[in-house]
Amino acid sequence: MQLDSEGKCQEALDKYAEAIALHPEKSESHYNSGLILKYAGDWEKSFAFNKTAHDLAPGDEAARWNLGIAATALRDWRTARRMWSGVGLQLDIELDEPIELNMGLTPVRLNPDEGAEVVWARRIDPVRARIESIPLPESGYCHGDIVLHDGAAVGYRMNGDKKCPVFNVLELFEQSAFSTFSLTIDATSQESAAELLQLLSGEDMHAEDWSENIRTLCKACSEGEPHEEHDHDAEDDGTWKPQRSFGVAALSLEAVQQASAAWTGGTISEIECTLSAEGDEDDE
Repeated sequence: MQLDSEGKCQEALDKYAEAIALHPEKSESHYNSGLILKYAGDWEKSFAFNKTAHDLAPGDEAARWNLGIAATALRDWRTARRMWSGVGLQLDIELDEPIELNMGLTPVRLNPDEGAEVVWARRIDPVRARIESIPLPESGYCHGDIVLHDGAAVGYRMNGDKKCPVFNVLELFEQSAFSTFSLTIDATSQESAAELLQLLSGEDMHAEDWSENIRTLCKACSEGEPHEEHDHDAEDDGTWKPQRSFGVAALSLEAVQQASAAWTGGTISEIECTLSAEGDEDDE
C-alpha cells in the first residue's frame, strides 16, 4: 500500500503477488491488485483480481463495485448485471445486453488527473453516464458522450436543493455524433443572448452560455462541497457584459450557421469547430 501511495504501481503489484502466494485466500490482496489495475485501465487483469476478491468475500461491496466496473468496461453485461442486482437494482441477470436506465443527473469529473472539469451527465447505469452539458473542447469530450465513471464520490454539487455526488471519469465508453462549436458573440442584452440560445437549441443541437455557466473552483472546493462564502469567480457588479462565449453541440457547422443567421440581437464575430465528433480540433 505504501508503494502504491508513492506511485510505484508495478512494485506494489509485485508485492501483492508475493502476498497472494503466501496467503491466496486473503481477498484484500486480490482486491488491492484489482484496484491498482482499475486506475491503470487494465480491465482484463482488474476483472480477474476483482472476481477472485468477490468470490472469496461475496459481502465485500467494494469488490462487487470494482468487479462491476471492470465487467462494464469489458462489455461483460451478464457479470455487470449480476453485480448491480446485488446492490438493489431490478435487472434481468440473464440478458447479455447493455443496461439503459434513467438514474437521474449526476456531476462527473472529466480528466480528473489534469484539468478536472466537472459537467452534468445522466446516469444510465451505476457506472456509466451520458454527458448532458457541453464540455470545454480542451477536455476532449463532447455532449452526448457516454463515459465510464468510478463508483466512489469525490466531492458534491448542488442540483437545486439536492446534493449530488461527483464521480471521476475513468474513460470514454462511447463517443457521440456531436461536435463542439465555440461562438464569440456580442449580445445587446440578456434577452437577446437568451434568444440566440433558443435558436441554437433543439433536438439535434444544444447550446450553453459558457460565460454564464463556467465557474472556476480551487481543488479543495472542487473535491468537496463548493459554497458561496468561498467564491473563486471575479466579482460580478451586476452589469450586462455583451461579449459572450457560447458552446454549441451540433452535428454540422452548417446547422450552427443556419440557426445563427436568424439572430438579430447582436453580432457573431466567430464560429469555430473546436472539437469534432472524431476527436480532432479543427478551425472553420
